[in-house]
Amino acid sequence: MSQYFAKTSSADQKRVGGQPGPASSTLPLTALAVPFLAALSALFLSPIARQATAAERPNIVMILADDQGWGDLSLHGNTNLSTPNIDSLAADGVAFENFYVSAVCAPTRAEMLTGRYFIRTGVRGVTRGDERLNLDEITIADTFQKAGYRTGAFGKWHNGSQPPYHPNDRGFDEYYGFTSGHWGTYFEPPLDHNNTAVKGKGYLVDDLTNHAIEFIEENKSEPFFCYVPLNTPHSPMHIPDRFYEKFDGVDLKMRNRDPEKEDELFSRAALAMVENIDWNVGRILQVLDEQNLAENTIVIYFSDNGPNSWRWNGDMKGRKGSIDEGGIRVPCLIRWPRKLAAGKKIDQVAAAIDFLPTLSDLANVELISEKPLDGRSLEPLLLGDGKDWQDRALLSFRKGASLRTQRFRIDGAGKLFDIENDRSQRHPVNEKFPKVSERMQDLLAKQTAEMKQIIATAPARPFTVGYGKRTVLPARDGEAKGGVERSARAPNNSFFTNWIDPKGAIEWNIEVGESGPYHVVVHHTCPTENVGTSIRVAIGDATAVAKVDKAFDPPLEGAAQDRASRGSESYVKDFAPLDFGMMDLEKGVHTLRLSTEALVGGRSIDVHSVELTK
Repeated sequence: MSQYFAKTSSADQKRVGGQPGPASSTLPLTALAVPFLAALSALFLSPIARQATAAERPNIVMILADDQGWGDLSLHGNTNLSTPNIDSLAADGVAFENFYVSAVCAPTRAEMLTGRYFIRTGVRGVTRGDERLNLDEITIADTFQKAGYRTGAFGKWHNGSQPPYHPNDRGFDEYYGFTSGHWGTYFEPPLDHNNTAVKGKGYLVDDLTNHAIEFIEENKSEPFFCYVPLNTPHSPMHIPDRFYEKFDGVDLKMRNRDPEKEDELFSRAALAMVENIDWNVGRILQVLDEQNLAENTIVIYFSDNGPNSWRWNGDMKGRKGSIDEGGIRVPCLIRWPRKLAAGKKIDQVAAAIDFLPTLSDLANVELISEKPLDGRSLEPLLLGDGKDWQDRALLSFRKGASLRTQRFRIDGAGKLFDIENDRSQRHPVNEKFPKVSERMQDLLAKQTAEMKQIIATAPARPFTVGYGKRTVLPARDGEAKGGVERSARAPNNSFFTNWIDPKGAIEWNIEVGESGPYHVVVHHTCPTENVGTSIRVAIGDATAVAKVDKAFDPPLEGAAQDRASRGSESYVKDFAPLDFGMMDLEKGVHTLRLSTEALVGGRSIDVHSVELTK
């Protein structure tokens, strides 16, 4: 691979973040800056000691909800809905009372996959390439795959689309879902099955669960790691009638702490979507019972950030996108009947960065990453009493930063809150605990400066072409020129439209990994009055021209299924292939540019994506 995918320097490999500290939150916090040496110890254990026979190893099913808040469970006191199957994981297993993730989707996924703060992994945001996980990061799927596990992912990936960022290149034997940050319709949408375009069947969450169940049944005789990152209750607010009927027109009894901000239509749809998730969780638990796998299967349920609207969330401050409690505290439930006590609650702060070291320890699987982890193994808390557990400081980073110890949170504005006694963050206590405030602010400043330095020194990363047989460059990853616009404000799942200027163009910054011939197709729409428009594709010195010789102008879809305003998500439609034939491409970094040769009827085509096949 090129310089863009080179291994990090030895200095980069030695960086370590959030660390254990003193047992009391009122004691000096300087120890929090000490590296996570304990978390690295597993790297040096004998491979023989770290390995176990296949029969002894637990299976793992990890279910991740998208934009579900801590308060979106009846387990946590929300009487607006009922979630008996998810709740059963707490009754039959362990519930974390203080579990934290990132403020938005892709960063949380990166932290779960690597055990490292997302900034270290190359993830910067949720779209236009910022969601991609650096190629020198070792994932949890890589780790379990090398240990002999069958690995599968079924749902929203959101950490890179083009090979070698694709989930099949990151340790997953089987993948079915979509790699973008969100999708425009949840009923029979276009999907990705092992980097091949397919069409979904039925409601998306049900479809993803069907594939996860098939994977479990097919691999019941060997250890498996089944990752199920569901796409709801992320908008658009699409939910089948049989789940929505219960909530249609109902006056919700439990409301957000600022009820004037709440959109009840949105809340009703979100709660219905969570009840659908609960039904699908029940289906997974049932198949584990039917296949006699439940006893030795670790089942994990959590969410990627706080709620995506102002709805009841236990009076916590903030929602998705916030680095306050309401934006980053989520449910985390773990069931493993063979080893974990039923009904146990764990108060110690924990986070998504802890999954990799924890599951490695529980499954006796060797950690293979050479990079130091920010996460800690939670095994002592899960299997023991945690009496010797040291306090730690968990960093949250997004347009500012906050820090959480066992007792306190210092927020992005420097306000200190005693979370143990003020979960709602209504009463700053800087003056009451001046030394704690000063030390936490100092530590937060140091950690923030480190993360900003990583961002400032990160190399550019063009979009990869030719590292797999098929590469798709969606509109999400392109740049519009000369008045061309996206179909919606959010780039994810958008397409390019309003191409009315002859000088307009669309560009992608790419790196071709292998020289040779590539079949190039542009997925487009074109109304009858614009037939005859010619489009040029230029990639480095290679060019090709194709004329649109037939109309294809289907209607936009999705509005009929919306239960509430979809906000920034684009509506969707079908697209037809415009074939440019074979183009000889040179290895290296290039600009892929679409331009109009002849604009007919005052408008050029709408563009969904460019597909290149070796």
